[in-house]
Amino acid sequence: MKFRTLLLGLTALFVAFNAAFFSVSGLSKLFAGAAFSVIIMASSLELAKLITASYLYNYWDKINKSFRIYLSGAVIILILITSLGIYGFLTSAFQDTFNQFSIKEKQLAFLQQKEKFWGDDVIRYDEELKRISSNISTLSNAKSQSIEVRDTSVVGGVRRTISTSELRISQKRIEVEEKNRKGVQSKREVAADSLQTIQLKILDVESSEGVSSELGPLQYLSGLLDKPMDVIINWFILIIIFVFDPLAVALVIAFNNAVMVDRGIVKKEKVIRKRELYDEIPEDEDDSSIDKEMAMAHLTNQMGDDDSDNEITDEDTFEKADLNKDGIVTEEEERQHYEAGGWKNAYKGEQYFKHKWFDWNKKERWINDTGAVNHWINNKGGSAAQLNHFKNQYPTDFSKKTY
Repeated sequence: MKFRTLLLGLTALFVAFNAAFFSVSGLSKLFAGAAFSVIIMASSLELAKLITASYLYNYWDKINKSFRIYLSGAVIILILITSLGIYGFLTSAFQDTFNQFSIKEKQLAFLQQKEKFWGDDVIRYDEELKRISSNISTLSNAKSQSIEVRDTSVVGGVRRTISTSELRISQKRIEVEEKNRKGVQSKREVAADSLQTIQLKILDVESSEGVSSELGPLQYLSGLLDKPMDVIINWFILIIIFVFDPLAVALVIAFNNAVMVDRGIVKKEKVIRKRELYDEIPEDEDDSSIDKEMAMAHLTNQMGDDDSDNEITDEDTFEKADLNKDGIVTEEEERQHYEAGGWKNAYKGEQYFKHKWFDWNKKERWINDTGAVNHWINNKGGSAAQLNHFKNQYPTDFSKKTY
């Protein structure tokens, strides 16, 4: 077996094994109540499918037509069953991954919701602190504002001073605002810490390996084609199953064909005619056995079947024709074998006298054969006068042969 044929066989076996594994696994999940029994049943069907495909290829012309139709239909149905099992396996695997992705997406959405809540609190506390700071600034300005009071002891009778009552009121309000600011600042710190914690969790979830990296291409395609992710994966799985199991069966058939070609079984006559036409000589000595088989087939076509009581096989014919025993039958050796007695044999299922090398000048070989005589008269231009002349030279008793 040639290396490329061996490689083709190993590839066919590997693809078929994987298709069977995915199919059997998918069917066992579909009928989980009797998983072990389904595994045994599906495995036997997978093996039968490959064997049947090989059988159909090798014996197509020898099988009854109705039986051939049934086996072909069975192979097609088994391919569909296998594809269904592969589809179930892949969709189940995707569903598990998609469920994990959905959980992660929900977790991320919840964290983002909490992030918004704490973010709003931080913004609200910042605005509250700004308001308090503005109040404190206003009250501080009020403390420094002076008022005019009448005083006859000073020039002009008016002097500027600070109101004691206003000062006490402003001081109390400032203390209250400072206390409020401390409380708001404390709440803001809590909100800011919570917001930071949530943001770190979101970053950890988004950057974590796992389902995000597995479904990343699907997410991209989903956004690019504007289709849901489950629709994208359904298309992808259908593309896989339309190629997977049919390819496995095709590779098995191709392997059978390659083996037949390597053995020289396929179209030997075409190879013989090509070599005779171009006067080709086999390059590899390893092909001698194949050449011998082809020469035997060619010799059989030339000589036909022996009409004697003892049937001569192809091997016997080849050995007899190979006069110098070099494993090759030349045209000269064929002619010698023919003249030595091979002319008596049928030629391609026809009478011996229809052979292309049959010598009509050797009248003793056919004169007592009514069929040969009629053929000579009808096809070879013979006449009744010539026939009578020949009858005078040879016996006229046609009940037995003269040779």
